[in-house]
Amino acid sequence: MENVDYDERLHAVYAAGRQMSPDALQTWMQAFGRHLPETRPLVWLDLGSGTGRMTPSLASAFGGPAYGVEPSGKMRAQALAHAGHPAVTYAAGSGERIPLPDASCDAALLFFVWHHVVDREAAALELRRVVKPRGKLFVQANLSDRMPDLWWFRVVPEWKKVDAAQFRSEEQVKSDFTNAGWTFVSRDEVTWLRSANLAEDLQRLKLRAVSTFEHMNEEVAEAGFASIEAALPSLDDGPQPETSELFVFER
Repeated sequence: MENVDYDERLHAVYAAGRQMSPDALQTWMQAFGRHLPETRPLVWLDLGSGTGRMTPSLASAFGGPAYGVEPSGKMRAQALAHAGHPAVTYAAGSGERIPLPDASCDAALLFFVWHHVVDREAAALELRRVVKPRGKLFVQANLSDRMPDLWWFRVVPEWKKVDAAQFRSEEQVKSDFTNAGWTFVSRDEVTWLRSANLAEDLQRLKLRAVSTFEHMNEEVAEAGFASIEAALPSLDDGPQPETSELFVFER
């Protein structure tokens, strides 16, 4: 499957389409905190930081500094313009080339990023280089063999097939890191509030801010949205939670 170029279209809609509420961000910070020492500050790497939706919260919750490393110039520009924080630094880089010194981070995060990494072996080793001994690596990833139960996938199963093709299985994700010397700690399930209601969820979905839409043609996308419109009266219009996989590894 071809790599997605976030400089082409997604940078302009990503922040609006993928933003998280303060409550959702707090849920994620608590999930990370359960695996980290109580000492502060903790230095974070947010690899594939995009428009900075997680990076400021990492700095605030754990005392900073937090380094957001992102290969897309236009995504970084969005982060610099709209997700600034006194303890956050955004920099160009990639999983294979992280612009930080050896053993400089207490923790690293890959949040919905791993499926975009080209050279996974090199990236897992590079992450091991920059994280301190006994430091933690958090990998949030969808899995091809256990996709999230999203209402739009139930309505449009064709979209689910396209989306699942991007991802690796649970055992593959584990092996990607353990083969590079990481120790597997746990696989957590984190349930967070994605949207306050169905209308908000659908409005964001129509922005096509997820990479799934980059892998399907316009006919498939439009047919899916037509099916959704027809199904709306039968869907739950209340709060829309999502349960995500979180892998935890130790250096």
